[in-house]
Amino acid sequence: MALRGAWQLKKLIVSYSDWGGSSRGIRAFMESHLPAFKEVNPQLEVATEMIRGQHPHLKGFYKNKNQRVICVKNMSPEDILLHATRLRNALGRKVVKLKTRHVTKHPSVQGTWTTAVKF
Repeated sequence: MALRGAWQLKKLIVSYSDWGGSSRGIRAFMESHLPAFKEVNPQLEVATEMIRGQHPHLKGFYKNKNQRVICVKNMSPEDILLHATRLRNALGRKVVKLKTRHVTKHPSVQGTWTTAVKF
């Protein structure tokens, strides 16, 4: 996702194993979908990393110094492309759990207004 016209994902690392069975899908993804993904996203630095004996994963590094890791073991090449696209489209912010459904900078002293108010 572009924030103020600048893409937030700087680098994408594709980690895989050359002999592991769980890396079968990511090896097919690297042959078929990765070259086209690199051409479509010239602003993105894409690197591959071979790590034997571990499950494959995608690691995204963002401009705000955050990183996200997605395990892609036993996934098809189309699913891995979907996850890589989601990493590219994300802003890289940390996920914050909301305490209430109503979010405001200045909460009401009287409480949240609802239509079910009985006088």
